Amino acid sequence: MTPETDSRHAWFRLWVSLALATIGGCGMYIVVVVLPAVQAEFGVARGGASLPYMATLAGFGLGGILMGRLTDRFGVALPVAIGATSLALGAFAVASAGSLTTFAIAHGLLIGMFGSSATFSPLVADISFWFVRRRGIAVAICASGNYLAGTVWPPIVEHFVATVGWRQTYVGVGVFCLVTMLPLAWLLRRRTPATLRGARPAQSAAPAQPAAALAAPAGVAAPVIGMPADAAAAPQTALGLSPPALQTLLCIAGLACCVAMSMPQVHIVAYCGDLGYGPARGAQMLSLMFGFGIVSRLVSGAICDRIGGLRTLLLGSTLQGVALLLFLPFDSLASLYVISALFGLFQGGIVPSYAIIVREYFAPQDAAVRVGTVLTATLLGMALGGWLSGAIFDLTGSYDAAFVNGIAWNLLNVSIALWLLGRARRRPALRPAVLA
Repeated sequence: MTPETDSRHAWFRLWVSLALATIGGCGMYIVVVVLPAVQAEFGVARGGASLPYMATLAGFGLGGILMGRLTDRFGVALPVAIGATSLALGAFAVASAGSLTTFAIAHGLLIGMFGSSATFSPLVADISFWFVRRRGIAVAICASGNYLAGTVWPPIVEHFVATVGWRQTYVGVGVFCLVTMLPLAWLLRRRTPATLRGARPAQSAAPAQPAAALAAPAGVAAPVIGMPADAAAAPQTALGLSPPALQTLLCIAGLACCVAMSMPQVHIVAYCGDLGYGPARGAQMLSLMFGFGIVSRLVSGAICDRIGGLRTLLLGSTLQGVALLLFLPFDSLASLYVISALFGLFQGGIVPSYAIIVREYFAPQDAAVRVGTVLTATLLGMALGGWLSGAIFDLTGSYDAAFVNGIAWNLLNVSIALWLLGRARRRPALRPAVLA
C-alpha cells in the first residue's frame, strides 16, 4: 500500500466520480421513461420501441472497452470529457429525430457508446486503484452512481415529458450534462500514480507455488483466493483456469444475470401502463427499485470486503432470482411496489462484484480494459434482455413469459458462480498478498 491509497484525495475522487456516474447515467434511463411516448409517436410495437434501449446498452457496453483503453493510457479525465460532450450532442440529435431508426442510432452511438459509457467502467476501474483497505465499499459507492441515476432521473424525466414533451426534455438533459460534467472531469485530471498503476502483486514466500495471490485488501477478515502475479508468466489463475477462460466465464455470467435484471428495469413503466396503473406509477417503481439498489450496492460492497467477489456474486444472483419469481403471482399495485423494492435490494450488488473479481484474479496493468470487458457483457445482457422481453410480449401478449425467460437466464448465472466457487474451495488456499 502507498500513501496515496485510502487518502483524503482518494475519497475526494470517489465523490466526484459518484457525481459523474449519476449525471452520465441519464442516458440509460431517460429512454426507459419515454418508451410509451416514443412507441405512440412512431407507431411501432413494444419490441420495436425497445430497440433504442437495446442500442443504448449495446453502445454503452462496447464503448466501455474503448473508454477503458483510453483510461489505461491517458487517465480517466479525458474519457469523461468526451462522454460529456457526446451526451449533449446525442441528446440534441435524439430531440430532432424524425424516425425510430434515427432515434435508436443517436442513442446507441452518441449517448451509449461515446457518452454514458465513460461514466461507468472507467470510473470504477480508476477508483479501484485508489483504495486497498476499503476497495470493496469504494467500488460499490462508485458503481452506485449508476443506480442513483436510476433513482433520480426517471421521476424528473417523467415530469418534464408530461409537461413539455419528450423532445424538449432531451434538449434540457443535454445542456445539463454539458455544463456539469466538464468541470467535474477537470477535477479528475490527476493521473493514477505509477506506483499504483504499474505495481504487481507481492510474491508468496513459498517457492513451490507458481504464483502468489491477491486475496483481499489489508485488514480483511476473510481472505479471498487471489490471482497470478502476471497473467503472461502464469498460464493459470488461482482457480486453475487460464485468464482468457476465466474472463470468458465472467462475461457469460454477466450477460446472463443482466438479461434477467433487465426485465423489470426496462419494462416496469410499460408493465404498469398495461395493468392500468399508468406510466407515472411505473416511473415511481423504477425509482424505488434503483433507490434500494443503492442500499444494496453499499451493503454488498461491505460484504464483498469480508467474503470476496465470487460469494457476493452468488448471493446477489440467488436473491435476484427470488425477486423475479415474485413478479409472477403478484401484480397488485401495492405488491408491485414491494417487489420492486425487494428486486432493487437483492440485485444491486451483482454488477460491482464483477469488478472486484477482476481485481482479485487478474494483473493490474490492464485492469480498466478487463473491468470494461466484463461490464460490457453485463450491459449487452441488459440490451439483449430489454429487447427480448419486448419481443416476447409482442408474441404472447403478456409479460409472464418474459419473467420466466429472465428466471432461466438467472439460473445460468447462478450455475457459473457456483462452479467457480466450487473450484476455489477445492484448490488449496494461497498465502494472501497485498497489492501495493
